[in-house]
Amino acid sequence: MAVINRIKQGFGSTFSFFSGSWSELKKVRWPKRKELISYTIVVISTVLFVTLYFYVLDLGISGLIELFFGSES
Repeated sequence: MAVINRIKQGFGSTFSFFSGSWSELKKVRWPKRKELISYTIVVISTVLFVTLYFYVLDLGISGLIELFFGSES
């Protein structure tokens, strides 16, 4: 009987969690379309910049290693 009560209690806390999550989502101020587009452009441009930075850094380090150790093949 104790096992059944523990299972019921587990499901009760699960439903309580989802109920609380849903009520918190209703309180969120979602961005307007213009804000969302602006934020998306910022994120994409930042990702492209960081990708380009690490690509150039990788090329530089590869060039230095090639210069010091030469081509093994």
